[in-house]
Amino acid sequence: MTRMPTPADTTPVPRRPAPPSWLVVALACAGQFLVVLDISVVNVALPSMRADLGLSGSGLQWVVNAYTIAFAGFMLLGGRAGDLYGRKRMFLTGLALFTLASLGGGLAQEGWQLLAARAAQGLGAAVLAPSTLTLVTSSVPEGAARARAIATWTAVGAGGGAAGGLVGGVLVDGLSWRWVLLINVPVGALVLLASLLRLPENRPGDGRHLDLPGALLVTAGLATLAYGISQTEYEGWTAPATLLPLAAGALLVAAFLFAESRTAAPLMPLALFRVRSVSSANAANFVSGSAMFCMWYFMTLYAQNVLGYTPLAAGLALVPSSLAVVVGSKVAPRLIPVLGARNLAVLGTLVAAAGFAWQSTMTAHGAYATAIMIPGVLMMLGAGLAATPLAALATSGAAPAEAGLLSGLINTSRTMGGSLGLAAMSTVAAGHIHGAPTPEALAEGYAAAFRVSTAVLLGGAVLMSLWLPGTARTAAPAPQPEGAPAEEPVR
Repeated sequence: MTRMPTPADTTPVPRRPAPPSWLVVALACAGQFLVVLDISVVNVALPSMRADLGLSGSGLQWVVNAYTIAFAGFMLLGGRAGDLYGRKRMFLTGLALFTLASLGGGLAQEGWQLLAARAAQGLGAAVLAPSTLTLVTSSVPEGAARARAIATWTAVGAGGGAAGGLVGGVLVDGLSWRWVLLINVPVGALVLLASLLRLPENRPGDGRHLDLPGALLVTAGLATLAYGISQTEYEGWTAPATLLPLAAGALLVAAFLFAESRTAAPLMPLALFRVRSVSSANAANFVSGSAMFCMWYFMTLYAQNVLGYTPLAAGLALVPSSLAVVVGSKVAPRLIPVLGARNLAVLGTLVAAAGFAWQSTMTAHGAYATAIMIPGVLMMLGAGLAATPLAALATSGAAPAEAGLLSGLINTSRTMGGSLGLAAMSTVAAGHIHGAPTPEALAEGYAAAFRVSTAVLLGGAVLMSLWLPGTARTAAPAPQPEGAPAEEPVR
């Protein structure tokens, strides 16, 4: 006889309540902070690493390049993996790899061990970084709340890059170089545990499989381009060691684009670039990033090599600039409804250009207030004002199943732009440092880099005013159920 169901049998199992959106945003931002911080925090520790592990000059260069090349090369793959296999899963995977690699690097006893750990860190960061923005945009509804969340993500990322010199100086002076890597372990473990318990689950996008040929081509192409760019600092732009990887990387990227136009389930649907907000915002991100990324590098060199600051003093000198980028990012959401995303991006870029132009007047005997603080505040205030509307536009106009890929694309355009810009501006600076590197010669070289960066930013402002959509006034469209048709993009 069939047993009749009892009330206990039919009572639905209660679902775990969704975590508050502020907690999701906080965890995602913590992951983004670690990723961006590690790009800059290691720079201060390089001399100590070289002395302790006996690294050569080229080996020391690879402490930075191993991270940057892996980060840039795997970014698009990491973003697409989040769409296909679940964003929480990729966030946790990337964070776990990043944390374990930080432990390995901090305990390294040989140079090759440190380089391997830095490459593993870059791979973990490439998986982690796209998921951070996707989690932010998918957890906060459309409108002012999402604009504020994107602004927080932008501010935390920019603040991580800005804080690198200060954090590195404190750790190296107070403990040892190993702690610029080991500090990631307790922080990463705490964020990993909280994310495992509290981040919302989400199922993979639409059942598609990973486009393996496309993944291999774009990863190899971007990594080879990043390697070629890294060679310019020591080999120059015309050396075979630079030109061959740049040409090979360009061919691999071209082969990737050709393959994507032919496959049924591409890693990157090329139709995304027909969405005006996506293509224009990423182009603007690339151009502005090529100038903005140089600011911290040359300001730190100017403070230490010209004005004679210690590493810690140089980090402290840039604290007002770090605060300015946070202020700009947090003010931006209030201005987007008033000015529009395009106008605010242009305004922020012009404010930054004014700061770069001021900094290009530097001398060997500059006073702190007028040679570092005020121009630095203008540069980073403008960067904060521009970054939030650009991130909002770059994630708009596409289906939710493409959100991770768009996040990877944003990070890729900014990283590749920054790498190319730093290489180009380093060449400009070196070309103006004639004879012995005296403080006067160094100041002239750094000033030339800031002059060229000013011109790049002005060109970027023109690009934004002509190409960015003029009617978008909020962030990306609200997330829709997986498989639902995308909203009509703003054109």
